[in-house]
Amino acid sequence: MNYMQQALSLARLALGQVSPNPAVGALVVKDGEIVGRGYTQPPGNSHAEVVALEQAGNKAKGSIMYVTLEPCCHHGRTPPCTQDIINAGINEVHMAMLDPNPIVAGKGKTELEAAGINVKVGECKQEARDLNEAYVKYVTTGMPYITVKYAMSLDGKIATHSGDSKWISNEESRHYAHQLRYISDAIMTGVNTILADNPHLTARCCGGKGGRAKKQPLRIIIDNEGRTPPTAQLFKEPGDTLLVMGRHIKPKEIEGYRRLGAKTLELPSSNNCIDLKRLLEKLGEMGITSVLVEGGSILHGSIFDQGLADKVVAFIAPIIIGGEKAKTAVAGKGVARVLDSFKLKRISIERFGQDIMISGYITAVGK
Repeated sequence: MNYMQQALSLARLALGQVSPNPAVGALVVKDGEIVGRGYTQPPGNSHAEVVALEQAGNKAKGSIMYVTLEPCCHHGRTPPCTQDIINAGINEVHMAMLDPNPIVAGKGKTELEAAGINVKVGECKQEARDLNEAYVKYVTTGMPYITVKYAMSLDGKIATHSGDSKWISNEESRHYAHQLRYISDAIMTGVNTILADNPHLTARCCGGKGGRAKKQPLRIIIDNEGRTPPTAQLFKEPGDTLLVMGRHIKPKEIEGYRRLGAKTLELPSSNNCIDLKRLLEKLGEMGITSVLVEGGSILHGSIFDQGLADKVVAFIAPIIIGGEKAKTAVAGKGVARVLDSFKLKRISIERFGQDIMISGYITAVGK
């Protein structure tokens, strides 16, 4: 594993715990020896470069830094990393990619070069971009990155005709699904899933020793009519819950949810459906950079019909459920022609026991 790949491994340790900041890893190398390692700390704390420089101490002078994203050059919650790099006497900086954030966007590189530091850009660029795909979308559009995840049978069913869905995927697949939750800012589902499964909607078996993650993703429930029962398990779990409802909900009902510790958001709706695009704009304003959609077929269908999905992660179990009335993974209007279907690019296929996971990025309809 080369130095940049090691820096990327460090960056992955920060995923899901540092938003809205990017997950960054950094190494300081002196005479072929790694003398400093670091990755982004939670907001308000040190960035990866600073952690690595502090660990390197005096050995940083005359060394080389490998960092997965262009160092910041502006004052935010923390001072600019570029100045720390310059002050430490670093001779050369390797960046996997430039920061697409308009307040950085090459300015960090320029500042380092102006100080006489040799800068190289592009090593492991695609891996670095994939790692921070949510951050890249967020800082360039103001919208969160949307991943639609589901588990289905070989014949495309996510539940039987009676509504039973436990468990279609195996334990290995479910463990990986918790990792997806752990690296996401929020989990989104619909009220029908709450009524049918009464899920916990927490990240478990990640970020610790088999228990819950230190930082839980925001639970977002799409509930136009306020049907989420006050006895739902999610109200008893650590972390925040956001109920997204139509504007016709009575103040008394809203107050009842708030007494349970939930936050509420009222948005326009039509045909009994919340305006999801407006919701994503609101989530962006809240600093939510990534959303893992684990809805039922109705929510999935709305996400695809409105062209809001960025990525799909589908677990396929080698079972046949059958049944004309059994639920499929994606409902909604769908497309009229196969030619107009949503297609995946850069597809990955992995096995989890007997399950197969297919993931990929959404291309424009018809392309």
